[in-house]
Amino acid sequence: MDETAVDAINALTGQCAERLRRQGYRLVVAESCTGGWLAKTLTDLPGSSEWFDRGFVTYSNQAKQAMLGVTSDTLQQYGAVSKEIVSEMAQGALRESGADVAAAISGIAGPGGGSVEKPVGTVCFAWQIREEALITSEEWFDGDRQQVRWQAVVHALKQLVQLLGNG
Repeated sequence: MDETAVDAINALTGQCAERLRRQGYRLVVAESCTGGWLAKTLTDLPGSSEWFDRGFVTYSNQAKQAMLGVTSDTLQQYGAVSKEIVSEMAQGALRESGADVAAAISGIAGPGGGSVEKPVGTVCFAWQIREEALITSEEWFDGDRQQVRWQAVVHALKQLVQLLGNG
């Protein structure tokens, strides 16, 4: 990562923090393919304990089920990289935390693990403010493992900032 990329993610993190702080919200994240990178990025900001509740790194399907309540039926029907799974991850993260806002990520960072239906670079996301509608997206990122994961963190932050609005 070059200095410009670091500056960009720091700016997004700052915007996210300010909006969470202003609204009195606490954030929880549930991550798979990013392995805690989103939580690390958020907690790099001094004072993050004011608005960051916790992060779940649920890399295995077993962890998704045990920590977040993801169902085996959903895993079997849709696979770990799906909007349905990140929806259950976000809802489980809210249920298992004291947070008001959740972000969830699951994807295929590569270099292996892809398929025709879900190629390497496929990443699914979910965001939810407690008691509000859940938002999901499926994105495709180019690059190597680190680039896919980096782009997933940036995308998650951008969408959090948008979700939190100017409130």
